[in-house]
Amino acid sequence: MKLELKGTPGEVMRAVESLQEFGEAKAIPAGILFGLTLALEECASNIVNHALQRDPAQTFEVTLEHTGEAISIELRDSGIAFDPTLAPPGDGVADDEEEPGGWGIFLVRKYTDNLIYSREGGRNVLRLMKSLPLPA
Repeated sequence: MKLELKGTPGEVMRAVESLQEFGEAKAIPAGILFGLTLALEECASNIVNHALQRDPAQTFEVTLEHTGEAISIELRDSGIAFDPTLAPPGDGVADDEEEPGGWGIFLVRKYTDNLIYSREGGRNVLRLMKSLPLPA
C-alpha cells in the first residue's frame, strides 16, 4: 500500500489510520501493530514538522508492505538529509533537567527490529522493519 501525503499533522494521522486498517486486514498482532503505529506517527510527525515545516504544498510518501514474515514501513521525503540511525540511542529514562523532545527515535527503536536510512535522489528514505511471529 502506497500513500502520498501532504505535509500536515492531519495527514500524519491519515497514515496512522491506514496502517491500523492494513495491519488489521493482515491479522498483525495487536501489540505489534500498536508499536508500529506509534513508530510511524513519530517518524511522520518529524517529517511534517522538521523536514516539510508543516507546508501542505510539500508531500511525503509512506509505503506499507507485508511479506508474511515481516512488515515494513518506508517513508520518503525531500527535506534536508537526516539520518536517525546516527542519533544517540537514549536510555529511556526521563530527567527533570532534560530538554523536551528526543523520545521519538528511542520509541521507534523500541518497537521495530531494524531501522535503515538512505539518501536517494535528494530524498530521505527511512525503512522501519518488524518481524512477525510465525503462525501457530
